[in-house]
Amino acid sequence: MPSLQIPLLGNSKEKRTVGRNSQSVFLILFTLLLTSGILARLVYLQIIQGSTHRQQAESNRIRLLLKQPERGNVFDRNGRLLATTRYPHSVYLWPMAHKKQSWSQISIRLSQILGMSLEEIENKLKEAGPNASSLVRIKRDLELDEITALKEYENELDDVEVHTEAVRYYPHGKEFAHVLGYTRELTAEQLKEKKDKGYRLGDVIGQMGIEKAFENVLRGEWGGQQVEVDSNGRPLRILGEKQAQPGDDIRLTIDWNVQMAAEKALAQRNGTVIAMNPQNGAILAMVSHPTFDPNVFSKQKASQKELQQILLGADHPLLNRALQAYPPASTFKIVTTTAGLESGKFSPQTVLQTYGSLSFGGYRFNEWNHAGFGALGFARAIAMSSDTFFYQVGARVGGSTLINWTRKYGFGKKTGFEFASEESKGFVPDEAWKRKAWKMPWTVGDSVNMSIGQGALLATPLQVAVMFAVPANGGYRVQPHLLKDNEQAKSWREQIDMKPSTTKILREGLRKVVAEGTGRALNVPTLPPVAGKTGTAEAWKRNGIKANHAWFGGYAPANNPEILVVAFAEHSGGGGGSVAGPIALKVMEEYFHKKYPGKYKKPEP
Repeated sequence: MPSLQIPLLGNSKEKRTVGRNSQSVFLILFTLLLTSGILARLVYLQIIQGSTHRQQAESNRIRLLLKQPERGNVFDRNGRLLATTRYPHSVYLWPMAHKKQSWSQISIRLSQILGMSLEEIENKLKEAGPNASSLVRIKRDLELDEITALKEYENELDDVEVHTEAVRYYPHGKEFAHVLGYTRELTAEQLKEKKDKGYRLGDVIGQMGIEKAFENVLRGEWGGQQVEVDSNGRPLRILGEKQAQPGDDIRLTIDWNVQMAAEKALAQRNGTVIAMNPQNGAILAMVSHPTFDPNVFSKQKASQKELQQILLGADHPLLNRALQAYPPASTFKIVTTTAGLESGKFSPQTVLQTYGSLSFGGYRFNEWNHAGFGALGFARAIAMSSDTFFYQVGARVGGSTLINWTRKYGFGKKTGFEFASEESKGFVPDEAWKRKAWKMPWTVGDSVNMSIGQGALLATPLQVAVMFAVPANGGYRVQPHLLKDNEQAKSWREQIDMKPSTTKILREGLRKVVAEGTGRALNVPTLPPVAGKTGTAEAWKRNGIKANHAWFGGYAPANNPEILVVAFAEHSGGGGGSVAGPIALKVMEEYFHKKYPGKYKKPEP
């Protein structure tokens, strides 16, 4: 068998090709992969990401000069201007400006002219972001000397521009503050919430009152110019323009004359005055004290003193007291009368003896005059505001019936007024609440307390106005409203299912209050016959000092009411007839003397 010949590798004369072929294949594959990667990247950049990069390139040469929309005007029912727009000067910067080497010099000069710190200016630019394509407002409402200085140093202030802009203006200042509210520049937090609704940096928004309730109507739509700029950010030409769309004007039910009369009548007292048409709920006046000047918030930077007085004032001037809840006191006897007569336990002819005090459940409840008024029927009891008469009614009808009628009158829920976020629901206590809060059942003492509008019961002055409208218009609950064209609110009337005899007793009693009872301050020749009810609520200030609230609610003419007025004096210390009644008197006089000149005797100057 021949031997197998295996050549020695070291001595072989044959050429080596296998390893070299592998290297060639590897290089070819590597080149192909690299080329494919580059091509794929180019495809990704040019085709998939092409539009994005084109937009970025465009943004480097295109800027937006935004134009703020003019906010809609607000008028009273007769066309008198209540809120409008003025056009002060504001200073703007391109966000790119602070990245330039020259920015340190520009920023120092700008800081000196505007009286702002460098940090404040930088923060404005940072909020916008360095790649923002629109101007950023640094300061609004420039003073004349600031405008002059910016013009004087314009050669040193590259990328600094001055433009006029629309700023909210309230020509009557404090007199309509709680009706109109105010606008203020969005905070960073608010901007995050509102950005998807078209709001942008530097935009303003209604913060309370009409400005907040009708923000979408009043605001309008932004416009602006698309401008091509050179490498230094200088405008070259306008590429396109969109006109800003102004907000819609609105007309309120407010009567300027009645509002001003209410302001004057309330004077320096804390409290509120509401004037309303009892037939349809149209608000003719709504005043709250203490008040504030809403123009303060139109400034970009109000003084610390101004803001502290408004935001941190001990008496809370931003609170609309017409919409805050208080014990309604004896005005509530309207509800107690209704509950008594509709329960079937009392008749229009019922007569009850009154006393200096009565005991219920082991507690003594006093008459307000500590003597009583003898035997009274319902109408006369309303006129004299006898507590012991209504204690007996409340005790006999019981908590369930009294609470039921309280809710039928609209207490314990919002009225449907446009300022929903500012309006309190008030509070109607009941058995479930008492067991939860006090671990005790409802007692006869709770019914007695509630029968005269005290205890845990709370109602807003606006709810009290709605209550007075029921006997005034013949038994209907209306929806108070401020928008004159609010057809739904004007036509909304909910009938309270009560007997005509009950309505008759209520109207008779409320008329007697003014003709011969606790509201005689309004029984004057300067007015047509007035019907109403006084109230004095026990209350204590935070320091523990007793200082009662004073109430008066009434309407006129008593037989065919046109106007209803509720006056509330917070912690006045006086009675409803002596403090709140004269306030309502002055408001009614203004209304009737303007509407019927010469018909009624004018008040003494």
